[in-house]
Amino acid sequence: MEAACSPTTAGKFVVVGGGIAGVTCAEQLAIHFPSEDILLITASPVIKAVTNFKQVSKVLEEFDVEEQPSTMLEDRFPNIKVIESGVKQLNSKEHCILTEDGNQHIYKKLCLCAGAKPKLICEGNPYVLGIRDTDSAQEFQKLLTKAKRIMIIGNGGIALELVYEIEGCEVIWAIKDKAIGNTFFDAGAAEFLTSKLIAEKPEAKIAQKRTRYTTEGRKKEAQTKANAGNTGSALGPDWHEGLDLKGTKEFSHKIHIETMCEVKKIYLQEEFRISEKKSLTFPRDHHNQLVIADKEIWPVYVELTNEKIYGCDFIVSATGVTPNTEPFLCGNNFDVGEDGGLKVDDHMHTSLPDIYAAGDICTASWQPSPVWQQMRLWTQARQMGWYAAKCMAAASVGESTDMDFSFELFAHVTKFFNYKLLRNDNFEVTQPTKQQQDKHWAGQNF
Repeated sequence: MEAACSPTTAGKFVVVGGGIAGVTCAEQLAIHFPSEDILLITASPVIKAVTNFKQVSKVLEEFDVEEQPSTMLEDRFPNIKVIESGVKQLNSKEHCILTEDGNQHIYKKLCLCAGAKPKLICEGNPYVLGIRDTDSAQEFQKLLTKAKRIMIIGNGGIALELVYEIEGCEVIWAIKDKAIGNTFFDAGAAEFLTSKLIAEKPEAKIAQKRTRYTTEGRKKEAQTKANAGNTGSALGPDWHEGLDLKGTKEFSHKIHIETMCEVKKIYLQEEFRISEKKSLTFPRDHHNQLVIADKEIWPVYVELTNEKIYGCDFIVSATGVTPNTEPFLCGNNFDVGEDGGLKVDDHMHTSLPDIYAAGDICTASWQPSPVWQQMRLWTQARQMGWYAAKCMAAASVGESTDMDFSFELFAHVTKFFNYKLLRNDNFEVTQPTKQQQDKHWAGQNF
């Protein structure tokens, strides 16, 4: 039987997670209750702040994501106290959270916004990298500087951004769908954007002028406070800005796409030699699929379900994310969705009393609108964090609140291949017109 927690700190509201959902939730609670202490628990030395917010339409919003020291958040909201530590255990019966630094924190209402971690195609393989947070993005940049060829697995936002940004390195891109980016745009737009992959990149982009903070210099200190298995907050929509994503070669793009396939098996160098199988060279022509055996020896080999095998320097696993629920499940009877997220109702409330969840960690379990779906995106993280704070505030004073309209209609705006993409599920899927292409708009539902 667990002993009851004795508090070292207490707050009427406690938020776990320094990503977009958690920071937005804490900010809104601080505004609603300026005289209350709001505790924000985060394993990372930096937090993700929404900046340059623009309300494009009733449901469509555009913003930048900026990494900032937690002190900047405390300066803006004096009643927010940031606790820099990972979560070790949640005791929901005692309304208590135990952090990795050994401290205990009592809450009256809690919002879990701990995000998600990469869903790796192979755990424990040193040649398989998942990109999720600042540290993993920097590790990717370091590996890429020595790479001649890499393989990217997955068809989501991270994969789409990577294949366009990488220069001087052969890229084999394996997707399970017929066309690229099928969760973001239709086949017509995919065909248009695919043509941009094999063309030379346009003029240099405007340099990113927003201040960027990293964990360098505080990493060792942070690792003593947080579990090494914890991942930082999700990367923002311009995460690759400021990173030099260049391999060892002098060419610009060299992309080959393998569609309708998944990873069958991964071989290390010695395993592949023993198997006596043959790998393929990088295809020279997208239209002429001449099969040529590769004589180069690679650190790792990937066999695809279409029976093709390619060698590469390392593999990027960009096949989605898994909700980061592990620190909270032990000893707590949460309802968990099929995707592993904490189930929340239409007021972002979990199955346990006084515990809410928002962002990538949660699974929407209410009956959704026919034109809304959950996707683990920055826009939904912000909307969920904002709405969770609204629901927590209303519940604490005994009031009711209506569901926010942003959950009635799915809408998202982002940028791929230097083209702005707008998705709004209230309209038909369309291919961009020549005029829209000239204006750097692509995707669906203009």
